[in-house]
Amino acid sequence: MVHPDTCGGVRVTREDAVLCITLDRPAKRNAVDRAMADALDAALNLLDDDPTLRAGVLDGGPSVFCAGSDLAAKGDYVTARGGEYGLIRRRRRKPLIAAVEGLALGGGLEIALACDMVVAARDARLGLPEVQRGVLPTCGALFRTLQALPPAIARELVLTGQPIDAARAHAVGLVNRLSEPGQAQADARALAVQITANAPLPVQACLEAMNGLLAAADADAAGWQATEAALARIRGTEDLAEGLRAFFEKRPPVWQGR
Repeated sequence: MVHPDTCGGVRVTREDAVLCITLDRPAKRNAVDRAMADALDAALNLLDDDPTLRAGVLDGGPSVFCAGSDLAAKGDYVTARGGEYGLIRRRRRKPLIAAVEGLALGGGLEIALACDMVVAARDARLGLPEVQRGVLPTCGALFRTLQALPPAIARELVLTGQPIDAARAHAVGLVNRLSEPGQAQADARALAVQITANAPLPVQACLEAMNGLLAAADADAAGWQATEAALARIRGTEDLAEGLRAFFEKRPPVWQGR
């Protein structure tokens, strides 16, 4: 291990052929702003472009994975190569494993869904609370939950806004491995080391083939179009404004259905 580099709320550490990327804005529950998106983008560019690196681990530290978007950023967290958060629309060549401790909510869960595998602590919770705030998931969850989960479970996550615990997420196939609390990053690193022991070019070819099949027939393009159509239906509505107002005022929203 080398001394970690820290920039924009992201710490990066090399461990042999594994790049460990840690979201590090604990006071904001690792919510992503412009600086963090740029730093995450740079770290993932390094993972893809450095031939000595063969896999990556993305974690949020010991207490929370990620609470999604920093609302103060007002959507300014898109990068040219990675899309939202520097990750969501990225075409990666090397495996990336999410290590989840604590909460992975909203965009935080969408970050985990954009990774190739998920290791989660037993007491972690994963959810998509957007509808409780008058908005909707815009960073891939509307179609990636359907790829990762049985449709009924995907609908439950999106439509209720209620999180599920890691044990249930593991049972329904969203989480690859369960860890004891505090051990998710170490277990994700161990999984990454198993991958890096294999021939790198076949690993990259297999990953590209499998991810390509998931996106076959422009399924991703259709997913983004469906997300934008759903967003267009609520843009400018009273309930959208009320949901955000209530969130900042820390009170229950009063929905009007208009």
